[in-house]
Amino acid sequence: MTQMVVDKVTVPPMDEYNQALVSNVHPPDWVNPEPAPRYNLVVIGAGTAGLVTAAGAAGLGAKVALIEKHLLGGDCLNVGCVPSKCLIRSSRVYVDVRDAHEFGVRVPEGVDVDFPAAMERMRRLRSRISHNDSAQRYQQLGVDVFLGEGRFSGQDTVEVGGKKLRFKKAVLAMGARAVAPPIPGLAEAGYLTNETVFSLTELPQRLAVIGAGPIGCELSQVFRRFGSEVSLLEMQSQILTREDPDAAQIVQRMFVRDGVNLVLGCKILKAEKRNGDKLIQLECGGECRDLVVDEILVGVGRAPNVQGLNLEAAGVKYDERKGVEVNDRLQTSNPGIYAAGDICFPYKFTHTADALARIVIQNALFWGRKKGSALTIPWCTYTAPEIAHVGMYERDARARGIEIDTFVRPLKEVDRAIADGEEEGFVKVHVKRGTDQIVGATIVAHHAGEMISEITLAIVGNLGLRTLANVIHPYPTQAEAIKQAADAYNRSRLTPLVKKVFSRWLAWTR
Repeated sequence: MTQMVVDKVTVPPMDEYNQALVSNVHPPDWVNPEPAPRYNLVVIGAGTAGLVTAAGAAGLGAKVALIEKHLLGGDCLNVGCVPSKCLIRSSRVYVDVRDAHEFGVRVPEGVDVDFPAAMERMRRLRSRISHNDSAQRYQQLGVDVFLGEGRFSGQDTVEVGGKKLRFKKAVLAMGARAVAPPIPGLAEAGYLTNETVFSLTELPQRLAVIGAGPIGCELSQVFRRFGSEVSLLEMQSQILTREDPDAAQIVQRMFVRDGVNLVLGCKILKAEKRNGDKLIQLECGGECRDLVVDEILVGVGRAPNVQGLNLEAAGVKYDERKGVEVNDRLQTSNPGIYAAGDICFPYKFTHTADALARIVIQNALFWGRKKGSALTIPWCTYTAPEIAHVGMYERDARARGIEIDTFVRPLKEVDRAIADGEEEGFVKVHVKRGTDQIVGATIVAHHAGEMISEITLAIVGNLGLRTLANVIHPYPTQAEAIKQAADAYNRSRLTPLVKKVFSRWLAWTR
């Protein structure tokens, strides 16, 4: 093995937990191996898609190289799912204490959040989980791990750290990055994204969040519950505009209850620093107004990481906004190179990247014909309550000319939700009209993400709503709302004619 100087990576604050994190996912003393003569698979990018591809291929006996220039684990571990869910959990504990009197539990007045302690807990748990994505673990799995920036030097070669790697097949899994809107003065004023907000050690007293999508909404609610004065800025007239409108309205009401200042239907004109503060100038209803804050958090979207790879040398076509171009089997314009995850797919979720990686392994190594379009992809926004969805929305069905019937079960009519004090929400299921074929569903509940998989399984397994009506659900659970929605479907089949026939039959058999 030849010593290569690995670029030093830091994750502020560099306390014992972040030091442990870095030692796992970008160890400063890492020695890149001597390349094999030729690899079955070279994977560029060690986020979810890259890690799953590398581990899966190596487990099947392939000779695999994995290249990562920053932190193994990608966004999910380092600046996405893991840290955000740790903070969401802390914020929910605070609300449980705040509202304890409603459940007959008395707590002392003045309970608040110790923000540095909550952030330290997040860092501690993240460092613990990081072992799963560590360079050492993947080396033990038989993967050659190279730390450094990979660049294509030909149709079947990649260079990293002064070494040339030849491959039979390659996978692009570089993910995406946070982007900021073109607001004059925003860069000069300074702003946070999901890539930097988890490094905070002090709670901003006044926080402006730009963008009311999933990231903006989750973090707005968290920081408000932690004690920040949060203003959520959105050009549209409601939050979570891509979600079911009824679902978004429930979450919006909860935000108002929590004290989030919703600034909707307004345009941001500029941002600037002024006397140590950050000022955002808004235009709302034709009038200008100023918003003064301590920090600005941007959560408006992501852009694919296609720069710096010399994709032209590999003959890989790409778009700066949409990412790498792939066919339905995730193959790029170079038939020997595939892509998976946020770099090429519109649904930028960790679980989607995992699923795509499994398709790539089959198609790249075994001449498989698996298709990305065949995936049934659920997702969840982890606000309180959560919104989980799978399949089509009503608007999707209309756009495709599909007639549907919709069955809704409000949680306020579900015994367990009443007992839990979690009545805000519903289960909504769409079926193709005249059948029990499920085409989509939305769940709003405090654990909607845990509930949606039952409906996802039904869609994948081609199980109709009648089948779900026959599934015995433990009582009492909130998931019983799914069965009740299915029962509503069965009742809809009892037309007046059917009821009349049943009535006559029962009268005759008395």
